[in-house]
Amino acid sequence: MRETSPTPAGKPYQPGIFDGVPPVARYVTFTLSHGVDVPAIHEALTRLTPLVDGSDVVVGFGPSLVKQLGGDIPGLHEFPDFSRGDVEVPSTPGTLWCWLRGSDLGDLLHVTRKVQKALAPAFAVRHAVDAFRHAVKEEGELGHDLTGFEDGTENPTGEKAEEAAFAHGLGEGIDGSSYVAVQQWLHDLDAFEQLGEAERDNCFGRRLADNEEIEDAPEAAHVKRTAQESFEPEAFVLRRSMPWMQSLQAGLMFVAFGKSFQAFEQQMRRMAGHDDGIVDALFTISRPVNGSYYWCPPLREGRLDLRRLGLGVT
Repeated sequence: MRETSPTPAGKPYQPGIFDGVPPVARYVTFTLSHGVDVPAIHEALTRLTPLVDGSDVVVGFGPSLVKQLGGDIPGLHEFPDFSRGDVEVPSTPGTLWCWLRGSDLGDLLHVTRKVQKALAPAFAVRHAVDAFRHAVKEEGELGHDLTGFEDGTENPTGEKAEEAAFAHGLGEGIDGSSYVAVQQWLHDLDAFEQLGEAERDNCFGRRLADNEEIEDAPEAAHVKRTAQESFEPEAFVLRRSMPWMQSLQAGLMFVAFGKSFQAFEQQMRRMAGHDDGIVDALFTISRPVNGSYYWCPPLREGRLDLRRLGLGVT
């Protein structure tokens, strides 16, 4: 399956959200330094915003930062604790999130340093994860998870993707923005490799050989747990997930953009078994180690529109 929709011209959102995943990326989260006041935060963000084109650098603001700046973003709140019984879905609130996109990790290191220096001393790096596109044979193809399964098969495209991923009808400074859920999943690849072929396919609800959905897959299969059209209302998100690797640990950086957090929360609750007691089979071979929410501001005349945060268009 291919992603064939280029970013529509003149749209008010950060275009990197709409574009397909890049060859490599970095996910960098920042925290506020102790004792920083609002004027210092304003100064740091004023230095940051010229570096944010919304394409190579996508930025998101955490609920606590928005509140400290006096912003009022409808529907923005911290990542809930979806844990249930033995299923752990941790909530690790974040302050500021940058998705750095490119084709060379060395270049992304230098971009990271520029962003870090622009934000210092008000902000400090809390966490950085390097990610990459896996098993892409032709330009435009979707990437694969490290288990080998294609990631993002059910992504909406074109106008449906815009409808799912970006706020609309909420007024200036909000329309064109996006609400993003970010989770780092740690895979147990040994456990996955111990499964037989049929067990692997049933875990995801698709055949690894041809990516076709299995009609009679178990109810715990990931595809059945997260079928976006099966919710009321329908729960469509625009996934921009990428594999990550650090030393001998690896997994998936799950990133889902939406017009609100509703669709993601519907899916996550069902995955954890809150709806019917059935836990997504994905939890047998992987687990989330963090989870946070951010608000990705829109663009206005090619620059971040931060009017809702008291900063205007910077």
